[in-house]
Amino acid sequence: MSKILTLQGILIIVTSAGFAIFRGLPSAYSPFMGGIVAFLPNLYFILWVFRANGQNAKKIVNSFYAGESGKLILTALLFFLVFQLPDIEFLPLLTGYVAALSVFWFALILRW
Repeated sequence: MSKILTLQGILIIVTSAGFAIFRGLPSAYSPFMGGIVAFLPNLYFILWVFRANGQNAKKIVNSFYAGESGKLILTALLFFLVFQLPDIEFLPLLTGYVAALSVFWFALILRW
């Protein structure tokens, strides 16, 4: 999982840098925040699930469901908070969010 989090961080930086280069430094803010909205709930989920490491199967499954529920709530809360910030652009925000989530799709394809 640390590989996925590392790749997410790198992709957030690369996406934000691309916006900074092609649209100016202020444009990098929105994709960076979108990436953070994806990254932090994933970090929460991973930490929550790994707390149950070595427990019985029922505790692991319960931990998985609790972690996923918390991840969804945290994602909604972070989106709400980010939209309160000034000068947030929706499409660059969404680009950063999808770029960070795409790491999971590539991880499944490449079987990391």
